[in-house]
Amino acid sequence: MSQLLFKDVNKVYPNGYHAVHDFNMEIKNGEFICLVGDSGCGKSTTLRMIAGLEDITSGEFYIDGKLANQMSSRDRGIAMVFQSYALYPHLTVYENLAFGLMLEGIDADVIEEKVQATAKILGLTDYLERFPRALSGGQCQRVAVGRALIRKVNIFLMDEPLSNLDAKQRVTMRSEIKQIHRSVGATTIYVTHDQTEAMTMSDRIVVMKSGGYVQQIGTPFELYFYPKNLFVAGFIGEPPMNFIRGTVENGILNASGLQLNLAPVVRDVKSIEGKKVVFAFRPEAIKLEETQNSYKLTSKVELTELLGDTTNVYATVGAGDGRTNIILKVNPHHTPEMGAGFSFNVPYISAYVFDAETEQIVENDIERH
Repeated sequence: MSQLLFKDVNKVYPNGYHAVHDFNMEIKNGEFICLVGDSGCGKSTTLRMIAGLEDITSGEFYIDGKLANQMSSRDRGIAMVFQSYALYPHLTVYENLAFGLMLEGIDADVIEEKVQATAKILGLTDYLERFPRALSGGQCQRVAVGRALIRKVNIFLMDEPLSNLDAKQRVTMRSEIKQIHRSVGATTIYVTHDQTEAMTMSDRIVVMKSGGYVQQIGTPFELYFYPKNLFVAGFIGEPPMNFIRGTVENGILNASGLQLNLAPVVRDVKSIEGKKVVFAFRPEAIKLEETQNSYKLTSKVELTELLGDTTNVYATVGAGDGRTNIILKVNPHHTPEMGAGFSFNVPYISAYVFDAETEQIVENDIERH
């Protein structure tokens, strides 16, 4: 296992493009860290700097307390799994797994033992004599993971390894990679654009925004229930969080005919008097029954999507040109008719308020669960 430390790490390309801004983080031994964000946010660039495939423009990067800025990739104790699998098509599964060990001059008996042990862990024992063209996407991905696993390194780097798989294979491979990490215990940094992968696999998540800015670092629970700004709130969660924009007057949010008293969900409502704010709630947080300590909203249903266990309800709130589109998740047995009016409640415990100018969350004392 290895500990990684980033101090004000920046990456600026020769053309002046600033890909990563002031990356600061300490990764503990054996942690599973996910880097998530939209395209161009710098997550893959950060991974490549860890691997030594990209130079660090400024700042310091340490591996187990040793400055690693100029350390060669070979000396970093790192194995990388790529999105494209990068298997040798002319070699069998056995030969692909053994290739790195052969280059290191390891004895054939030791290679045989390690290949068989790795194949058993990954369920590849029956496929060792096959070529990559005879494997499914999920099996190819297992081989790619196995080629990294067999080296017994302390750091695994994975760059969107599941993006080429179908939905069912991704679910299977997510659990398999997590089980492998649990059994091996190596420090793992995993890059993905899929927030579902990040939420289900990681110990902590790094949310990055286009331009290479880190928005928040925290556990899946912290990012879901305690987002620090609008970007994180909108990025984490599926469907995304609903945002209703308006202005605060006498502690009341006025938004296209809606009037919501913000005092129950803001620590100091006077601090946002006269400001433009964003009232937010998650689609799955609503209640259909009348409840105390909640906001009651009325919407107009535009479209419904039956997903089996839930129904997504696409609706609008407010009036006139200022109507706001929202998404609600409801029990399929309570699916409303399209075009109908639909009332629902947002518990205070599930409501968020963000400053529209700074996009930062307005302080509150709510303990969410």
